[in-house]
Amino acid sequence: MQKELLTQSYDFHLPDELIATYPANPRDHAKLLVYNRADDSITHAHFYDLEKFLPKDVALIFNDTKVIKARLFGKKPSGGKVELLINRALNAYDVNVYIRGKVKVGTELLFDAGLEAKVVELCSDGSRVVNFYKDGKKLRFEDILPIVDSIGHIPLPPYINREDNEADATEYQSVFAKKEGAVAAPTASLHFTPEQHERICKNYKHAYVTLHVGAGTFKPVDAEIITEHPMHSEYYAISKEAKELLDSDTPILAVGTTATRTIEYYAKHGKKTSGEANLFLHPNNKPSRVNHLLTNFHLPKSTLLMLVASFVGLEKTQELYAEAIKEKYRFYSYGDAMLIL
Repeated sequence: MQKELLTQSYDFHLPDELIATYPANPRDHAKLLVYNRADDSITHAHFYDLEKFLPKDVALIFNDTKVIKARLFGKKPSGGKVELLINRALNAYDVNVYIRGKVKVGTELLFDAGLEAKVVELCSDGSRVVNFYKDGKKLRFEDILPIVDSIGHIPLPPYINREDNEADATEYQSVFAKKEGAVAAPTASLHFTPEQHERICKNYKHAYVTLHVGAGTFKPVDAEIITEHPMHSEYYAISKEAKELLDSDTPILAVGTTATRTIEYYAKHGKKTSGEANLFLHPNNKPSRVNHLLTNFHLPKSTLLMLVASFVGLEKTQELYAEAIKEKYRFYSYGDAMLIL
């Protein structure tokens, strides 16, 4: 069996102090590790240096998804406490969620602002399907968003290991976030300040795609062989401007793993401009359209780490991560960044 296909190959030890629990301040003062495949060089810089490294003819593709306040605290009619995490809308009314607390089909959950949820299905992966109601009326997904925005909490990843605060509502959101629906931020995007984003957009071709990042992005690969992992599915949409760039021969820099998955799903699955993407990139399924990647440092045994290896191979990924740990880079959602040229 190839080492690249063994989940164990993607394990590494990260000292707890390198897990970022708060973002860099200002955003663009995060560190930036630049790896150039052309000459196999590593450069240590800061995110505000990004433009010094961007190839002149490159186009940047950003993910403009917006994180919703997907974490809700409520109770059952009996008074027992429950916690619900919205994962994704399945259609206009059915919403896939995770619920902390025992429920069965028919269980009703009560939240602030008169919002109610009723469990309609228990899924084999541990998630649940619910319908939301207010004043006895079943709500469409878009109708629950303003209610959730007023009563919900930003769903910080579990490894941040603290309650969300007021600042997280803006910090855990890119400055170009526009389309509501994600329950996790596209984290490479979090480093851009409004000024840097505006400057780059003025000087480089660019466009936006949307991928509503689901909770599955944090799920470690449990299968012994990575190709046996059931990849989660997420809604995506490709803008007209992005389609034009992707259909051209312009070199593409994907801002983040989420933009990468969107672009590559489009390229590998008949160029459909919207739908459900469940693409798993790894060393045996390499990118075909994305030339360069901007990304954060990811969890051991995660599909995101395997995606990085699809660009540079397993051994180089291990080497880059060992270098980042040695240089005390901060890891995960609020951590530092890496640019692969």
